[in-house]
Amino acid sequence: MQNKLTSLSTWYQENKRSLPWRADKNPYHVWISEIMLQQTRIEAVIPYYQCFINTLPTIHALANIEEDKLLKLWEGLGYYSRAKNLKKAAQIIESEYQGIFPKNYEEILKLPGIGEYTASAIASICFNQKEVTIDGNVLRVYTRFFNDNRNIDDVKVKKEIRKHLMNLIPNDVGDFNQGMMELGETICLPKGLPKCQECPLNQDCLAYKKNTYQTLPQKKKKIQKKEEEYTILIYQYQNKYSLYQRKEESLLQNLWSFPQLEGNITKKELVSYLEKNRISYSNIEEGINYTHIFTHKKWKMKSYKINLKDINNLSYPFYSKEEIKKHYALASAYKSFLDE
Repeated sequence: MQNKLTSLSTWYQENKRSLPWRADKNPYHVWISEIMLQQTRIEAVIPYYQCFINTLPTIHALANIEEDKLLKLWEGLGYYSRAKNLKKAAQIIESEYQGIFPKNYEEILKLPGIGEYTASAIASICFNQKEVTIDGNVLRVYTRFFNDNRNIDDVKVKKEIRKHLMNLIPNDVGDFNQGMMELGETICLPKGLPKCQECPLNQDCLAYKKNTYQTLPQKKKKIQKKEEEYTILIYQYQNKYSLYQRKEESLLQNLWSFPQLEGNITKKELVSYLEKNRISYSNIEEGINYTHIFTHKKWKMKSYKINLKDINNLSYPFYSKEEIKKHYALASAYKSFLDE
């Protein structure tokens, strides 16, 4: 077993994909890439990563960027709190570490927005510290290799797996961790579709031998997402559209949105709303319906395009479509309405 795990490091060096954040072991580059990759496919992250690093090539640049510009750079990646935490962490690195990324796992873990996985990835890849990375890919490889039927959503199980891997990990820690992740991303694929014939571990993989890989890893049943209904109001005046910046405490705080009303509003109810608020309009068109999926909830949205005669009783700023795309970080939930 030890030899097989050791050989995974060699396999990684011979088979790793060429990715921009692997060009060096700069902890800033690894940090940004790992945060971006938490919920997004590698192919989608690459252009975001390149644009981010070109715009903010240093920790100092990240620490000093205006939040609106930072959110615009992050637009489309979702989970905007992660971008805000990047800036907070960069400011701490500037003030407490003289702008030099900390080398110790425990110190890295203290930074805002960095959990055990990201801290161990940076510590092992950049500084060769003996820390194991535990993500979905690693858990999938591990449970299939050992034919482990335990529930990987159980915190106790994750800790036990981490402890076991810490005892097995070879000296080339960074390559081993990246090898485990690379294997999970390219060969030991989820949903019962692994490329077992290409796997360097297949001769020792218990799930492969027992043909149980389709049932692993074991997870808790997903909780049904809470559904919320909204009606999106797309006010148009002289080829410009109204937006507002969300100030309430939420996942979308400080992002830009179209005005909206709670509930599934009928056209008749909308007319009553406009008249009550003395909003002068020429016509109303029904727009698209769109459902946006968040981690724990689902927004079911319908829309109306409202052509205005004037904007006297509206406090929203109006921008052209080109201005919105160029300068304002529009929450992903509203992108389809802008495209329409």
